[in-house]
Amino acid sequence: MLQTPSTDLSQAPMFWPTFTVAILSAIIASQAMLSGAFAILSKALSLGCFPRVRVIHTSKHHQGQVYIPEVNFLMGLASVIITITFRTTTEIGNAYGICVVTVFSITTHLMTIVMLLVWKKNIIFILLFYVVFSSIEWIYLSSILSKFIQGGYLPFCFALVLMALMVTWHYVHVMKYWYELDHIVPIDEVTALLEKHNVQRIPGVGILYSELVQGIPPVFLRLVEKIPSVHSIFLFMSIKHLPIPHVAPVERFVFRQVGPREHRMFRCVARYGYSDGVEDSGQFARFLAERLKMFIEDENAFAVEKPENEDTDSPSGVSEGQTKPRKSARSVHSEEVIEPPMNNHVGRISSYSLQTIEEEKQLIDAEMKRGVVYLMGSANVIAGPESPTLKVVVVDYVYSFLRRNLAEGHKVLSIPKDQLLKVGITYEI
Repeated sequence: MLQTPSTDLSQAPMFWPTFTVAILSAIIASQAMLSGAFAILSKALSLGCFPRVRVIHTSKHHQGQVYIPEVNFLMGLASVIITITFRTTTEIGNAYGICVVTVFSITTHLMTIVMLLVWKKNIIFILLFYVVFSSIEWIYLSSILSKFIQGGYLPFCFALVLMALMVTWHYVHVMKYWYELDHIVPIDEVTALLEKHNVQRIPGVGILYSELVQGIPPVFLRLVEKIPSVHSIFLFMSIKHLPIPHVAPVERFVFRQVGPREHRMFRCVARYGYSDGVEDSGQFARFLAERLKMFIEDENAFAVEKPENEDTDSPSGVSEGQTKPRKSARSVHSEEVIEPPMNNHVGRISSYSLQTIEEEKQLIDAEMKRGVVYLMGSANVIAGPESPTLKVVVVDYVYSFLRRNLAEGHKVLSIPKDQLLKVGITYEI
């Protein structure tokens, strides 16, 4: 009985060169896919369309070069599962082919929109471009869709799951943001709010984190309703990341007074570049105190200069080019000259301002030594009582699952647990 000799492919002359080229091609393709996934998800994260993950910028000069550890781990895990499930490269090749041709078709349609709305090219040229490229791509796509059942469904399943997560997160995130905007307390009503609840001022510095940069967030109203006490110096803090590598330390914090000066409440926006790291709590508090003292000094200096500027301004009703009417320096009934005490008045304002600045600085240093408390709103979002079933599932289950399994805000901001106070609040959307 004759036996067919088995052929050893590893002994073929072109096996190892082909194997080497295939490995290098797979590495290049995987790196391109990873870089594209990181860049797209980082943009989706900045638009509020993706859950909060840690983004590491690997370049100090190019914003788009990023690395996301969580996404890298999930893609590696998915690759292992797909390899074990499919076992052969045939079905993986079918999935890859459908994915590539679909990307070609989507790119052609988006390029047509750009040419039509942005570049505003001739309509004949646009039609020619669209017909030529789309017809070729549709031929390829229609031929490879026959392999949809043999592994081609994989990219569509991944896209469906990813889009569902992004739509869910974006929907609830936007609804939560609009709920906070609808329930904010205007800044000009802060005095009435404190008097209404008989709020007591306690020693120390309180920092309340909020995404809002205007008005008083609803979580502060919940705080003064349940615990009518606020720290002696209170700041509404917002963290903003700018699309630049670095923000100079002198430009890190932007302050604004909230309510009367005697309340000592401020709005603060901390700005960071994509290569800047958030400082630890001790360094952050020291730097914040220094910038706050500089802000108070600048505000008092502006208050000193304001009366002098008001004297030089043209009054209402006097057009440009006319001379400002001035009172006569002599009395009508006597020859005695009346000298207005302007210099002495400015001197009294300056001395009083310097004294006020020193008192405010000493107060900030004293309250910082007494302790800094970081307050964060722990917002629980639920669907309204008359919401449809789909909304209940999306908000109460899918969004809640994502939020519970994400990195918490105090860990991202490096806030120690013994200085953290969470204020719970529930939003019905």
